[in-house]
Amino acid sequence: MKLCIAEKPSVAKEIAKLLQANTRRDGYFESPNYVVTWTFGHLCTLFTPEDYDPLWKKWQLDSLPMLPDRYQTKVMQDKGVRKQFETIKKLCQKADLIINCGDAGQEGELIQRWVLKQANCQKPLKRLWISSLTTEAMKDGFRNLQEGSNFDNLYYAGMSRAIGDWLLGMNATRLYTLKYADYGTVLSIGRVQTPTLAMLVNRYLEIERFVSKPFWEIETIFKNVHFRCTEGRFLDKSKAEAVLGKIKLSDFEIKDFEKKKGKEYAPKLFDLTSLQVFCNKSFGMTADQTLKTAQTLYERKLISYPRVDTNYLPSDQYNKIPGILKSLTNYQQFTSKILAEPIKKTKRVFNDKKVTDHHAIIPTGQQAALDGNLLKVYESIVKNFIANFYPDCIVSNTTVFGMVQEISFKASGKEILELGWREVIPPSKSEKKKEDGENSNQIIPVFEKGEKGPHKPQIIEKKTQAPKPYTEATLLRAMETAGKKVEDEELRELMKANGIGRPSTRANIIETLFKRQYIKRVRKNLIPTEVGIKLISIIDNPLLKSAELTGHWERKLKEISNGNYSPKSFINEMKSMCDQLVTEVRMSKRTDRISAPNNKTKRARKTKKKA
Repeated sequence: MKLCIAEKPSVAKEIAKLLQANTRRDGYFESPNYVVTWTFGHLCTLFTPEDYDPLWKKWQLDSLPMLPDRYQTKVMQDKGVRKQFETIKKLCQKADLIINCGDAGQEGELIQRWVLKQANCQKPLKRLWISSLTTEAMKDGFRNLQEGSNFDNLYYAGMSRAIGDWLLGMNATRLYTLKYADYGTVLSIGRVQTPTLAMLVNRYLEIERFVSKPFWEIETIFKNVHFRCTEGRFLDKSKAEAVLGKIKLSDFEIKDFEKKKGKEYAPKLFDLTSLQVFCNKSFGMTADQTLKTAQTLYERKLISYPRVDTNYLPSDQYNKIPGILKSLTNYQQFTSKILAEPIKKTKRVFNDKKVTDHHAIIPTGQQAALDGNLLKVYESIVKNFIANFYPDCIVSNTTVFGMVQEISFKASGKEILELGWREVIPPSKSEKKKEDGENSNQIIPVFEKGEKGPHKPQIIEKKTQAPKPYTEATLLRAMETAGKKVEDEELRELMKANGIGRPSTRANIIETLFKRQYIKRVRKNLIPTEVGIKLISIIDNPLLKSAELTGHWERKLKEISNGNYSPKSFINEMKSMCDQLVTEVRMSKRTDRISAPNNKTKRARKTKKKA
C-alpha cells in the first residue's frame, strides 16, 4: 500500500479524487492501492524549554542561556492534532511506500519530515513536487515522483531555521523581559521580527528628527512647455531672485532638441513579494491578506504555487503558454491579439538559471466565479501574465535644452506611441504622478534650434521633505533587500539572497509586530508604538537589530538548502551569539523599564478599584 500525506484536508481530497481513493475513513481516504491522509499544517513542534530541563520552566536569568545538546520534537497539545497524528502513525506502519505530498517548499518539507520522524517511520520515501493543483499537474507529478532524499538539504535548512529561531527567541525574549520589563510584560525578540521592527523605528526617528528647510527653484513656460533651471536648488532666495531679474526681460532660446524612441517593458511576472507590494499599493490589502487570498486561489486550482521568490518561468513551460492563454476566455479581448501570432519567448520571462524550487506565480487557465479580494488578486495575476506576452510599449522620450542670458533650462517629455502591453495594464495613478516634480509626461511640440520668444519665468518655493514612513509595500521591499533602498529590478533580484525572512513568512512577521503592539497602522503607514521604540532603544547588540546581518543568516540558510553550508555550523553560530548576548545584557548598567500598553491598562484598573 502507498501512503500519500498531504498538508491539508482540502489538498488530500483532490489527490484522493485523482487516485480514485473514494472510500472515506476516519482521517483518510482509501483505495486498493493508495491511502491518502493529511496533516493540519504543523502537527509537531520543537520541545519547550521545560521539556529539556524542568528547571528551565521558571523564567530566571541564572538559567540563561538555554542551549540543548540535541533538539527534539513532540506532537502538539491538541486533541484533534493528536488523533490525526495517531492515524498517520498507524498508516505508516502498514504502508510499503510513503509519498510526501506536502506543499512544495521549505516549510512543507519540514512539516512532513517532523511527522514522519515523530512516527518513527523508516519506510521508503518519495516526493510529489508540483507547482499547481490542476489535474494535469498532479498527474504529471505522480508520473515523475522524486526520491525523498533529494530534498534532505531543504529539510535541514528548515530544521536549522526553526532551531535558530528557537534559540534566539527563547533566550533573548526571557533575557530582555527579565532585565527590562515591568511585571506582567513580555518583551518578544525574534531573529527576523526584531530587525524588521528596528527598520520601522529608525525610519520613524529619522522623520521625527528631520528639520525641513526651504529652497527655491526657477521654472519658466515657453510655448506651453514647462522648463526647469538646470542650476537646481537655490538655498538663498535672494540669489534666485537675482537670476529671475536677469532672465525676466530677455527672450528664451532653444539650444538643442532630442527625440528618441524607447521601450518600456511589462512588469515582471509576480513572485509573492511583488504580488503583495502590488496589492498593497493598488487595493490597500495587507501582506497577510494577499498571501491568504493567493493560497485560496492556489487550492482552488486557479493559480500556481504562490509562496515563491522568483519572477521567471523555466523553458519547458513555454509550450504550455498558448493553452493557458486560450483557456482564459474571460480575457479574450486581450488574449486573442497575441494568440494570432507565435508567442514571444524572452529572457525576461523564461530563464532556467533564475528558477529555484518553483516558477513565478501564473494562472493555470482554469476559471471560476470570483468576487472581492479573490477577484482582485486573480485578475492582477492574469493581467500581469498576459501583459508579458504582449509587444513592448513604445514611447518617445523628448529632451529640450534652452537658455536665457547664459542660464540653462531643460524640459523632458514622454509620449506613448504604441501601447503594447499598456493595453492590458494602463498606467496607474502613482505612475502618472511624478515624484521629482518634472512634467516628464508632458507632450512636447517640435522645436527648432535657435528659435526664440517670450517666456514666463517664476520662482517656486519648496521645502526639503522628510523620508516617507514605511507602508506594507515599502517594508516588504526593504525586507527583501535587507533595508537597502533599491529601485533597480536587476539589482534587487541579486540582493534577494540577503533579504530578511522568506516571502512566505514576511507577512506573518508584520502581523506578529501588530499583535505584540509594537507597531500600529495610521492610514497606510506603519508606525512604531512607544513600546516598540523603547524596545529597540534598549537593544545594544547590532546582531539583534541589523537587517543586513540578519540577511547574512538568511543567505546561510539558503546555502544549507543548496548543500553548500553545514547546519551544525549555523546552529553553533546561533548558540555562540546567544551566549555572548546573555553576558552582555547581564553586565549592562541600563535601568530602563518597559511596560506594554495592555499592562498599563491593567495597572490603571487596579488603581481605580483601590480608589
